Amino acid sequence: MLNYTEGGEVDRADCTLVIPAYNEERRIRSLLEDISGFAGDLIFVCDGTDATPTVIGAFATAHPSLSIRCLTFPARLGKGGGVVAGVREASTPYVGYMDADGSTSLWEMERLFDRLANADGAIGSRWLPGSVLTVRQGLRRRAESRFFNLLVRLLFGLDYRDTQCGAKAFRREALDRVLPSIRSTGFEFDVELLWRLRRSGCRVEEVPITWENRDESKVGASDAKEMLLGMIRLRFG
Repeated sequence: MLNYTEGGEVDRADCTLVIPAYNEERRIRSLLEDISGFAGDLIFVCDGTDATPTVIGAFATAHPSLSIRCLTFPARLGKGGGVVAGVREASTPYVGYMDADGSTSLWEMERLFDRLANADGAIGSRWLPGSVLTVRQGLRRRAESRFFNLLVRLLFGLDYRDTQCGAKAFRREALDRVLPSIRSTGFEFDVELLWRLRRSGCRVEEVPITWENRDESKVGASDAKEMLLGMIRLRFG
């Protein structure tokens, strides 16, 4: 039986946070400090070539009260591949994932988890009324984001304003329903996940979020091209 705290909040002990961490040696310690108050499980997925796993391991040793696991892989999994690898290792009824850059705070992730008391999923949105962007992206990145969301609406009929915000939480039973069908391993993974959840009848809420741009994006021009081609293959292939 699932546990809820007063006010319909989800018990943090029932939650897992998955964090793909590709070559995040320089800023992963800051994130670890920020989320060290999390009472659930933390699963980091490291598929890079730097010392990120070493930093995480040292932090876990110094904080034995925290539940921290670090999965390492010798080859690049991609953003989607990293999320799926972490979700498969999770054993709690609620699983969320966030970016390793710290653009989203732990408090915001916990707000998303609490929405799962009444929904199958909750995703943070930077473009809904009520969202707070403490540090905005540049004009070009914002224009690219809006164009991308327009394509998502046209190709998949998804009416979410922000599919790519790196802050999402889901009921494990909903994820188990669609993960076997997921084919995307790159940055288009979020779109496929939301699309398959919608087709399976799951209800995913879009939630205004407080977000701070940490603009060391790992999405380059080649990644954007692959994301677009991946979405076209997914929709028509």
